[in-house]
Amino acid sequence: MIVCVCHRVSDKTIERAARAGADFDEIQLELGVATQCGKCEGCARALWSECRTSHKMAHLGQELGIGRTIQLVAV
Repeated sequence: MIVCVCHRVSDKTIERAARAGADFDEIQLELGVATQCGKCEGCARALWSECRTSHKMAHLGQELGIGRTIQLVAV
Protein backbone atom coordinates (compact mmCIF):
# COMPACT_ATOMS: atom_id res chain seq x y z
CA MET A 1 0.00 0.00 0.00
CA ILE A 2 1.28 3.45 -0.86
CA VAL A 3 1.54 5.58 2.29
CA CYS A 4 3.15 8.71 0.81
CA VAL A 5 1.56 9.55 -2.52
CA CYS A 6 3.79 12.57 -3.12
CA HIS A 7 6.96 10.45 -3.05
CA ARG A 8 5.42 7.03 -3.86
CA VAL A 9 6.63 5.38 -0.64
CA SER A 10 4.96 2.13 0.37
CA ASP A 11 4.25 0.68 3.78
CA LYS A 12 6.77 -2.10 3.04
CA THR A 13 9.52 0.47 2.40
CA ILE A 14 8.79 2.26 5.68
CA GLU A 15 8.61 -1.09 7.49
CA ARG A 16 12.03 -2.18 6.14
CA ALA A 17 13.65 1.11 7.17
CA ALA A 18 12.10 0.99 10.66
CA ARG A 19 13.17 -2.62 11.21
CA ALA A 20 16.68 -1.67 10.07
CA GLY A 21 16.78 0.83 12.95
CA ALA A 22 16.10 4.11 11.14
CA ASP A 23 14.44 6.79 13.23
CA PHE A 24 11.57 8.76 11.71
CA ASP A 25 13.76 11.76 10.87
CA GLU A 26 16.06 9.49 8.85
CA ILE A 27 13.09 8.00 7.02
CA GLN A 28 11.90 11.49 6.17
CA LEU A 29 15.35 12.51 4.92
CA GLU A 30 16.02 9.35 2.91
CA LEU A 31 12.53 8.60 1.55
CA GLY A 32 10.85 12.02 1.60
CA VAL A 33 7.91 10.73 3.66
CA ALA A 34 5.79 13.53 5.19
CA THR A 35 7.98 16.26 3.69
CA GLN A 36 5.68 17.64 1.01
CA CYS A 37 1.93 17.86 1.70
CA GLY A 38 2.16 16.16 5.14
CA LYS A 39 -1.07 14.18 4.86
CA CYS A 40 0.76 10.86 5.28
CA GLU A 41 2.65 11.79 8.45
CA GLY A 42 0.21 10.26 10.95
CA CYS A 43 0.01 6.96 9.09
CA ALA A 44 3.76 6.86 8.42
CA ARG A 45 4.63 7.58 12.06
CA ALA A 46 2.19 4.95 13.30
CA LEU A 47 3.68 2.39 10.93
CA TRP A 48 7.23 3.34 11.93
CA SER A 49 6.34 3.08 15.61
CA GLU A 50 4.77 -0.33 15.11
CA CYS A 51 7.75 -1.70 13.14
CA ARG A 52 10.82 -0.18 14.77
CA THR A 53 13.41 -2.62 16.06
CA SER A 54 12.48 -2.19 19.72
CA HIS A 55 9.42 -4.30 18.94
CA LYS A 56 10.82 -7.74 18.19
CA MET A 57 8.52 -9.65 15.87
CA ALA A 58 8.44 -13.25 14.76
CA HIS A 59 7.07 -13.79 11.28
CA LEU A 60 5.37 -17.14 10.98
CA GLY A 61 3.87 -16.60 7.54
CA GLN A 62 6.70 -18.17 5.57
CA GLU A 63 7.19 -21.19 7.83
CA LEU A 64 3.52 -21.96 8.36
CA GLY A 65 2.08 -20.67 5.11
CA ILE A 66 -0.09 -18.11 6.90
CA GLY A 67 0.11 -14.35 7.21
CA ARG A 68 0.20 -14.23 10.97
CA THR A 69 2.71 -12.16 12.99
CA ILE A 70 3.18 -12.44 16.73
CA GLN A 71 4.97 -10.09 19.09
CA LEU A 72 7.67 -11.58 21.28
CA VAL A 73 7.90 -10.44 24.90
CA ALA A 74 11.26 -10.42 26.69
CA VAL A 75 11.21 -12.35 29.96
